[in-house]
Amino acid sequence: MKNRTSVLIIGGLVILALIGLVGSFTSNPAGFIQKIAIMALIGFAIFFLVRKFSNSGPQKKEQRAFLKAARQSKKRLQHKSGDSNTKSSLGPISPLKKNKTKRKSPAHLTVIEGKKGKKKNRASL
Repeated sequence: MKNRTSVLIIGGLVILALIGLVGSFTSNPAGFIQKIAIMALIGFAIFFLVRKFSNSGPQKKEQRAFLKAARQSKKRLQHKSGDSNTKSSLGPISPLKKNKTKRKSPAHLTVIEGKKGKKKNRASL
């Protein structure tokens, strides 16, 4: 019984909205199209603002970390493949390149000390 009343109420609201839209369109078509365009632009603006500020969670950080790792891997592969070709063709390395120190990003890994030497007491058959 409750489902039937809610369907009737929602159906009535939809019918009234359609009647209002048709009436507005027939009385002033240019104004109707302008209002629809303005509502669509405002909707898109709100959508993009919400999307921009809500995606600052872990997915975005993981994506940045993945892209950084991919760049480092690509650079390492290019360095290995181009290492034999560049040394023979370029000759001595300039002093500016020797003095540059390469900073590595810290690995956020820790070693967990545990009871590695202790064996489990298992029942033997």
